[in-house]
Amino acid sequence: MPATDSTAAIETVYRIEFPRLVAGLIRYVNDIGLAEELAQDALVDALRQWPRDGTPNNPGAWLMTVAKRKAIDRIRRDRNLETKQVEMGRTHDAQATLVDDVIDLDDDHIVDDRLRLMFVACHPVLSVPSRIALALRLLGGLTTEEIARAFLQPETTIAQRIVRAKRTIAQAGIPFEVPTGEDRAARLASVLEVVYLIFNEGYSATVGEEWLRPDLCAEALRLGRLLAALAPDESEVHGLLALIELQSSRLAARVGPELEPVLLLDQDRRRWDPLLIHRGLASLARANELTSAPGPYALQAAIAACHARAARPEDTDWDQLAELYALLAIAMPSPIVELNRAVAVSMSSGPTAGLEIVDALHDAQSLDGYHLLHSVRGDLLSKLDRHAEASAAFALAASLTRNESERRLSEQRAQASAQRARR
Repeated sequence: MPATDSTAAIETVYRIEFPRLVAGLIRYVNDIGLAEELAQDALVDALRQWPRDGTPNNPGAWLMTVAKRKAIDRIRRDRNLETKQVEMGRTHDAQATLVDDVIDLDDDHIVDDRLRLMFVACHPVLSVPSRIALALRLLGGLTTEEIARAFLQPETTIAQRIVRAKRTIAQAGIPFEVPTGEDRAARLASVLEVVYLIFNEGYSATVGEEWLRPDLCAEALRLGRLLAALAPDESEVHGLLALIELQSSRLAARVGPELEPVLLLDQDRRRWDPLLIHRGLASLARANELTSAPGPYALQAAIAACHARAARPEDTDWDQLAELYALLAIAMPSPIVELNRAVAVSMSSGPTAGLEIVDALHDAQSLDGYHLLHSVRGDLLSKLDRHAEASAAFALAASLTRNESERRLSEQRAQASAQRARR
């Protein structure tokens, strides 16, 4: 394997394993910043050794082992070794076996570590934006650029939030544990939002070559199921799990043979996963049993269920979808929700009705830098045979996205609309 290919493969493995590494290391060093530094040091060793010696059979365990050895070395070098040992709750003898412990960690233990870290990151001592940014960085493994794109905010703003959040956690001495009772309830909404955003980044990556990041989707699904077991009487927990399961059922159909994006109405629905659909509908039913007023996640799951129940695109109940989006716009006011409502309205009442909503968003400039606004606008203009305008909208969408697969798709649609305009 060429050095450049080897480096890319190692960085991919590291990106997948990064949240597990940090979560597992924090349990031992009780310091988020140090855990990140140790994880990054392990990557440096991997970049040096794996191209020469080959990739280990269990890359994650290798990285964790190296990171923990570095933790031990650092502790031994520290003049306050005895104090550090007390903080870590380990004797010198236990410390000697620290490295061996990680090889025996099973997936459930790793997920428990990540769940603990999620609740730490979502502590009320932090502002809500800081909680979300920190958790996405540590648990989703997202870069500050990706988080900034998700929030439509400057990268420097997100970076500052993450730095301040780490400092606040360290100063407050927040314990690394899953809270109980009222303390858990106070953090649950932020935890759900983190899982939701991790899944969204996996379902439609903001940057990079690939449209999907299945590793993030799978992690969000695992965490969603864990949360459902942890809080079985919370409607929105089941609503979020239903949404993730129903959306995950489409993953195989969302890309073509060359991993190119396949839009919803063009997907081969025979490739949708029936087991995930079944589980998603069951989770949605449980969410609805627990409340008479569905929350934002349950409403989004109900929207996904409308698509899941339609064997063909033409069988979709677009009137119901438009109604559900109207309810969602009340429960979770957002220009992005309005954009999605515009699509449903266009299918229910015609492209002119949908374009009115999109043009209002466009005039308000609330989503000016959001590529999907211009992509949806291009689609609606195309349906109204305004092909020159559609081509310009698709071209603008292509220029705004940081995802290469989406960029190519928008460019192709711009070219196709331009050709129709010339006829």
